[in-house]
Amino acid sequence: MGSAEGPAFSPPLFGGRGVGWVPPLVLLVGIAVLDWNTSGEFRIISWIVLVPGIAAALCPVAGTVAFAVLALCTYVFVDGAWPHQYQTGLPDFILVALGGVLAVLACAVRVRGERRMLHMRDVAETTRRTVLRPLPPGWGGLDHAAVYLAADAVARVGGDFYDIQPGPYGTRVLIGDVQGKGLGAVEAAAAMLGTFREAGYHEPALAAVAERLEVRMLRHVRYRAAVGRDEGDRFATAVLISFPGTGFPGTGFAEGRGEGGAGCVVEVVNFGHEPSLIVSANGVRSLPPGDGLPLGLSELARGAGRLPSVFRVPIADGETLLLVTDGVTEARDTDGTFFPLRERVADAVADDPRVADPQRLVAFVRDGTLRHCGGRLGDDTTVFAVRRGTSRP
Repeated sequence: MGSAEGPAFSPPLFGGRGVGWVPPLVLLVGIAVLDWNTSGEFRIISWIVLVPGIAAALCPVAGTVAFAVLALCTYVFVDGAWPHQYQTGLPDFILVALGGVLAVLACAVRVRGERRMLHMRDVAETTRRTVLRPLPPGWGGLDHAAVYLAADAVARVGGDFYDIQPGPYGTRVLIGDVQGKGLGAVEAAAAMLGTFREAGYHEPALAAVAERLEVRMLRHVRYRAAVGRDEGDRFATAVLISFPGTGFPGTGFAEGRGEGGAGCVVEVVNFGHEPSLIVSANGVRSLPPGDGLPLGLSELARGAGRLPSVFRVPIADGETLLLVTDGVTEARDTDGTFFPLRERVADAVADDPRVADPQRLVAFVRDGTLRHCGGRLGDDTTVFAVRRGTSRP
């Protein structure tokens, strides 16, 4: 994690140099020149008390101290140049001196607050990179692209989560959306990802990975309740996918082109999430919607069907899986109409088959969603696209 002591507020930049000192300097010179050229009955030199106040808003503490001293010296020099009967005297001297002291104190408070904000931003960025870790190109033998847009621009991270985990039994992919917002949703997302990264690597069967995720969510909810932070029935929708025969050469991960050498058959478990799309130059189709409840709600089901079924879906070479959270599908325009994801993607692919590429597809859906809702996201939004790699690392 980065240092807690970040730089203070950076003044406006011009030509690569800080110019925060320019406004108070211009004001100081302007007041001094105007006072020098006014009549004795109308003196404005006491206005110089504004100079350290302006500096306090734009400059670091040292700069504010310098302007406070410069303002006081300028006041003494300019006022002393007038005949005695026109001098403003000791009261205005005290005013300028006191204004400088208060400006320095205000600047110190401002800089301290900015450092705290920089520290919190650093913490938020570290949290984001921990929950949504960067994925290397070709990770797990998959071409991939993702974009995450937090509804809270300040928080920078929320309850959406996604990841790719290669392992001895193929590469597993997960996307999900925790119910609710705030730090509670972030904690639940981190718990899901931690379990997925371990179970996705070690468990031979995708059903076992799904069960581990369900148990982890139940344990997380019970723990939160035990420490007095019960937030009701916390749950998460998710889609879990396994690509067999993917991996990295020379690492012990499974290799091969899958069944028949053309494409593969992926395994899919859907925990009440939006059905994912399969996008290619030939059009758009949907993965099975699944029959499972969201993670954390299995106790509401009866009998042996507590966990969702594992579906096997053939995926041809060049077909891309488009996985999104409800921030996309529930984005509304000014008329309250939901974003027609499948129709927009189908039209785009028909016009330009290259849109099926993960990078282009993610950018298209992101831009389309933002245009549809006018940039006003009502929920965290994740767009994630993966397909079997066209070349080996």
